[in-house]
Amino acid sequence: MNDTVFVREGVYHDSVALMRVSRALSELPGTAVAIVAMATELNLELARDLGFELPPAGPGDLLVALRGPDTAAAAHELDRHLAELSSAGPAREAEQPPLTTRSAARGGGADLALVSVPGEHAFAEAMDAIEAGLPVMVFSDGVPVASERLLKERADERGVLVMGPDCGTAVVGGVGLGFANVLRPGPVGLVAASGTGAQQVSCLLDLAGVGVSHVLGVGGRDLSAAVGGLSTVRALRMLDEDPATELIVLVSKPPDPEVAGTVREVVESLRTPVVEALLGSGTDLTAAAEAALRALGRPVPAWPCWDGSARRAVTVAGEDPGPLIGIYSGGTLCAEAALIAGAGEFTDYGDDVYTRGRAHPMIDPTLRLEALGKVPPGGVVLMDVVLGHAADPDPAARLAPAIAALPAAVVVALIGTEADPQDLLRQAAAFRDAGAVVFTSNAQAAR
Repeated sequence: MNDTVFVREGVYHDSVALMRVSRALSELPGTAVAIVAMATELNLELARDLGFELPPAGPGDLLVALRGPDTAAAAHELDRHLAELSSAGPAREAEQPPLTTRSAARGGGADLALVSVPGEHAFAEAMDAIEAGLPVMVFSDGVPVASERLLKERADERGVLVMGPDCGTAVVGGVGLGFANVLRPGPVGLVAASGTGAQQVSCLLDLAGVGVSHVLGVGGRDLSAAVGGLSTVRALRMLDEDPATELIVLVSKPPDPEVAGTVREVVESLRTPVVEALLGSGTDLTAAAEAALRALGRPVPAWPCWDGSARRAVTVAGEDPGPLIGIYSGGTLCAEAALIAGAGEFTDYGDDVYTRGRAHPMIDPTLRLEALGKVPPGGVVLMDVVLGHAADPDPAARLAPAIAALPAAVVVALIGTEADPQDLLRQAAAFRDAGAVVFTSNAQAAR
């Protein structure tokens, strides 16, 4: 094996785009390992752990580390990929663009800030946006809970909304932010302390022909005792004042009981009716979507599903049931399935402990592919696949062959809409043909 390592100073590209370049290069003949990443301390540490000897580099530099019997093809393809990334970027303007959130806000014209930087730097950027009078979506995770509380207290004083930290999904005025499905416009507003929970409910509504006005994510910890539901309350009041919103759905993982009580008092004061989808309170996300449809006087459809089990050579009749293994990318979907199943081993690979230094599993399936490879014969796998912008452009391309090779039964909760770029029906057919049973309802998949 030969190693090729070099650094390009001052060359910056988005981490997700670089992850896709790394994956493309690693699949070339002659290349066993390919790392193309910004030279942050974490990425340098990962490369050293793989045995690469590294030259001096800083977080503003591009690190390239290739290993294999012949990495010439990878080096050639690297230049092509980087050229494409550069040409896809915005044209350079004659004037110096803003270098900070504060200076960008001073430029005027913005009505929302989106912060997606390492967690240790997110607080300062979000606070700058708040002080400029802008609502802010904090996509970053790894922000201390005490800092989250401070942000939301200051936002209350300034009369703006903080979505997040760790807010993965939002739709504001029809514009998707973060992981976002393609949703038709309509009368339902969502307040969600859960990204994939919001995606499940909004996608089911879309499949039933009902659209959304806004999806306001508030971060998974907002309904904890430490944060106190500050953003949830503000988001509820904002949607209550929105003439386009006829019904609100409130989505969350199990909330702190005292905070849930406070939020319910606010709900009772609103003019707009609210449907609750609080896990652990005896309901599930599908039931909440159905309750929303009934509240609007709309029919509840049979949620689409596809059964590929007849294509799989797995015998379960007469045998002791194998272990139930949940392999999830969405935390709320994982929690919902575990509550419904009542047994089994469930892992949320989108949790912070798994995403440090790597892309989210909705983008990069590597960790879940490894987990699928360890499933014992006769077991049952329950897993989610979430579609939409920013997610893997073709999740079935890698997951379906792995599913087809398993000596186990597989049930897939496929979360998406027919307008999503991955094509819901094509993805469903690929997983069905691999032998999986596919549901658009995570709750039905778990049952």
